[in-house]
Amino acid sequence: MAGDLERGVGALKKFRSRVDAVLRELESGEGGAAKVATERVTRASFGGNFGEAEGFYQEYNRVHKALVALSKSLGDQIELLTIGVHAADVGYDNVDEQQRRRFHEIQARLDQERDAATERAEAKRREQEQGDKPADPQQPRNDAQSGTTDLG
Repeated sequence: MAGDLERGVGALKKFRSRVDAVLRELESGEGGAAKVATERVTRASFGGNFGEAEGFYQEYNRVHKALVALSKSLGDQIELLTIGVHAADVGYDNVDEQQRRRFHEIQARLDQERDAATERAEAKRREQEQGDKPADPQQPRNDAQSGTTDLG
C-alpha cells in the first residue's frame, strides 16, 4: 500500500513539474493571465455607429471576461493540486498551517464558482424550456388588431 502511495506521489510530482513547465511557457507568452487581463478593446475600436459593431464589442467583452475567469480558475486548481501533492508527499500533519488555510480557501471558492455556474446553467435550461412550451389554451390572448381578448 505504501509503495502505491509513493508511486502515486511520484506520478503527481512528475505531472506537477510538467504542468509548471507548461504554465511558465503560457504565462510568458501572449496567453498569459496578465497579458490577457490587460488586453482590452474599447467600443471606439470598432468605429462607426452600426449594430454589428456593438454586437461584436459585447461578444468580445463576454469572451474576454470568460477567458480571464478561466485563467484564474485554472491557476487556483493547479495551486490546489500542488498543495495536495505536497500534503501527500510529506503528510497532512506536516503541511504548514498557512498552506492548509490556502487549500481550504481555494477549495471553497472553486466550489462556490461551480455551484453558481450550475445554477446559471439550470436557470438558462428552465428559461429555454419555458420558451419552448406552447401557449396555454386557457390563457387569454390579446388580439392586436381589434383590441379584444379571445379565450379560446
